[in-house]
Amino acid sequence: MTNQGNQGNGAPRERRRIIVFGAGGRVGRAVVAEARARGFEVTGAGRGDGDVTSAADVARLAAGHDAAVASVYDPGAAPGTFFPAAARALAAGLGGAGVGRLVSVGLASVLPTRSGTPLMDTPGYPQEWREFYVGHGAGTEALRAAAPAALDWAVLSPSGDFTPEEAGTGAGAEAGARASAGAAPGYAFAPADADARIRYADFARAVLDEVLVPTVHRTHAGVAAA
Repeated sequence: MTNQGNQGNGAPRERRRIIVFGAGGRVGRAVVAEARARGFEVTGAGRGDGDVTSAADVARLAAGHDAAVASVYDPGAAPGTFFPAAARALAAGLGGAGVGRLVSVGLASVLPTRSGTPLMDTPGYPQEWREFYVGHGAGTEALRAAAPAALDWAVLSPSGDFTPEEAGTGAGAEAGARASAGAAPGYAFAPADADARIRYADFARAVLDEVLVPTVHRTHAGVAAA
């Protein structure tokens, strides 16, 4: 399904405050820029602000916010430990803080292809990072198990990967230009495809659209350029 984006940059009052965990990464920076361009009040949270695997830290940071985005990674931790721990902490901490919507950034490798086979299990797919893939998938399953009913969550990832030539910066200026022009390129929700690519700025649009007007609920969806 192709999504042409929500019209206008304004966010409904009940979704005006957003916290971005992992705001210093490429995806996080693009999401922060897009959110600010749309008029959200944005809090960027990084490792120096608290531990995303601590429900208490998540709750402290998220207090007073309406929605959260998580694009987190700890290179010093085992993926199979870190991602489930972060998912459980986000579920408990956001739930305790009264945050109603979470969009977490996932990984295409664990997303089903059109045939139903996870991308990581298709012939020729690189296996040297399989521990990372499996850890990401375990994080989504931990979120599914731990999220309270009041927390409406979604996991979004590229259907394949990001375009390598685009560094993920400049999204705010681009969003402003789109608003002035009254138009924006579309993106599409799609199954995993190793050849699919999407720009960071367009992926950030998908993330913010899902914060603003949720259509993906308690599942992992892939996003591709359209």
